[in-house]
Amino acid sequence: MIWYTEFTAEELNARPKNHLGGLLDIQFTEVGEDSLSATMPVDERTHQPAGILHGGASVVLAETLGSIASYMCIDPLRYQAVGLEINANHLRPVKSGKVTGICKPLHRGAKTHVCEIKIYDDRGKMNCISRLTVAIIPKNNG
Repeated sequence: MIWYTEFTAEELNARPKNHLGGLLDIQFTEVGEDSLSATMPVDERTHQPAGILHGGASVVLAETLGSIASYMCIDPLRYQAVGLEINANHLRPVKSGKVTGICKPLHRGAKTHVCEIKIYDDRGKMNCISRLTVAIIPKNNG
């Protein structure tokens, strides 16, 4: 297990919903030994005008997964995890259903983490691959 603090999917889903991930109905589905998974609907909230999944919505799913994974790898009383850089390659369109993101940390250093997030459609076909770099910074407890 790579987690400093382990949460269940249910505990992660019980967080307040007044943020972007809540507005897009991102739901955590699994906390694995070294991975974190979540789903997001593909509907009017996440579509672009052409009626397919907006690339920005995929990036929101990726950053949500990577940020929470990094948070779970640090001492939350001493540090906070903040996004530093994200990229995404959108491989195929998705019109409906839901997508599932699977995040695996690739590097867990003292000052940065790097996560890879693969996003799949309902048929199990990868529609996006993303890499997130997260800065680990001291918490201002003053």
